[in-house]
Amino acid sequence: MGSAADDKKYLPPPGIVNRNSVWLAGIGWVTAVLHNAINHRPPLKAGVHRQFLLTTIGWFLGYHLTKHENYTYAKLDRDMNEYVKLHPEKFQAKEKKTFAEIVEPFHPVR
Repeated sequence: MGSAADDKKYLPPPGIVNRNSVWLAGIGWVTAVLHNAINHRPPLKAGVHRQFLLTTIGWFLGYHLTKHENYTYAKLDRDMNEYVKLHPEKFQAKEKKTFAEIVEPFHPVR
């Protein structure tokens, strides 16, 4: 088995637009705007370069957080599937019941 860095190379990269990137970019932008407001500057007009920088940093961190999250879940799925293959006696198929067999018959009370 290879190192963790080698295992990460085999996963497809996450999309550029994902929930973590959008959230952390938004948090970065709001941080810059809030900093402007606290310092009594025009919140949206002052420090646009800082707004852009913090938004970009948030986007970058969100992308790599998603990448790490995908790797962690892929590793857990791989380990779980390997365990199921090694111990099939613990995961036998159950008999299938119809919905009518599960639910009790309905008798309306009048």
